[in-house]
Amino acid sequence: MTQRLELYRCSVCGNLVQVILEGQGELVCCGEPMKLLKPQKDDENKTEKHVPVFIKDESGNEIIAVGSIPHPMEENHYIMFIEAISKDKNKLELRYLYPGEDAKFLLKDAEAILSALEYCNLHGLWEGKRD
Repeated sequence: MTQRLELYRCSVCGNLVQVILEGQGELVCCGEPMKLLKPQKDDENKTEKHVPVFIKDESGNEIIAVGSIPHPMEENHYIMFIEAISKDKNKLELRYLYPGEDAKFLLKDAEAILSALEYCNLHGLWEGKRD
């Protein structure tokens, strides 16, 4: 059974699918079952930082930044998207990112958001929670 907002990846073509409505069936792509992605949560001992962090900018706006130090945003290594999720999973904010951009996301409804996911094209899915 799938759960709301889970992410699944096809190991053949790379499709990434997010569950909107829960169901009993198996997700299949390219004739094979898709793999459930489990977010990594600890990058303490790694050189590159991936865990999304909640910070305030100089104007007092709340931002989700990828990593405690800026993540590379190069053609061959970058953050593909950041997703902000409310505690009850009823509200979602999503921003796609591209090489050359800052790996940051200005929250529209910061009060509702509890956690964030980000997807690195090389290192996969990472999760961070608001303190």
